Amino acid sequence: MIDLYYWTTPNGHKVTLFLEEAGLPYRIHPVNISKGEQFQPEFLRIAPNNRIPAIVDNAPTDGGEPIALFESGAILLYLADKTGLHIAQDLRGRNQALQWLFWQMGGLGPMAGQNHHFALYAPEKLPYAIERYVKETSRLYGVLNKHLSDGREYIAGDYGIADMACYPWVVPYERQGQRLEDFPHLAAWFHRIAQRPSVLRAYQLAQTINVAPTVNADSRSVLFGQDAKTVR
Repeated sequence: MIDLYYWTTPNGHKVTLFLEEAGLPYRIHPVNISKGEQFQPEFLRIAPNNRIPAIVDNAPTDGGEPIALFESGAILLYLADKTGLHIAQDLRGRNQALQWLFWQMGGLGPMAGQNHHFALYAPEKLPYAIERYVKETSRLYGVLNKHLSDGREYIAGDYGIADMACYPWVVPYERQGQRLEDFPHLAAWFHRIAQRPSVLRAYQLAQTINVAPTVNADSRSVLFGQDAKTVR
């Protein structure tokens, strides 16, 4: 059984996409980041960076004590290795998947996140910052669109952890100032994933946990007002 500490964000969705696709048994522990639940001591013991998602695998393959993990990319890779699913087992295929997983973790996610912040949430609209991150998001969409232009259906062969990492960050494309029709190969990939039964289940599950905006007037200081003093 996997214990999943989760909220309804792109990074949270990555893990439910894997668990639903793989059919692994799991139970969700909602961590309402709008209310500051990510700073609870019991959560910080699992995720010292006070970010969701995190997991505890109560039945690791070595038969030892439960393993706790934070960081969505690390979790996807751990689950792929645990199950032998959704990542190629050959040297070249595995590293193809890993480079795109790290591309998402280091590029698409952070840049789209800054896009969201300055365009939607910053108290002062800074045209330079908005333009900077909308353009960089566009560039990254273009990189993935070009990669998919050779006729491949998924990022690294079969549907796998690279797709699960990237897809949730493309779901809010309109909020990022992007048009899918500008990226036809990415759009085809996006719609292909959106129709998968496991993806539909994951997003339906999210609706049962939270339908409220994560960022509101009350949650801004919780989400955006942290510095070293808040590390507990």
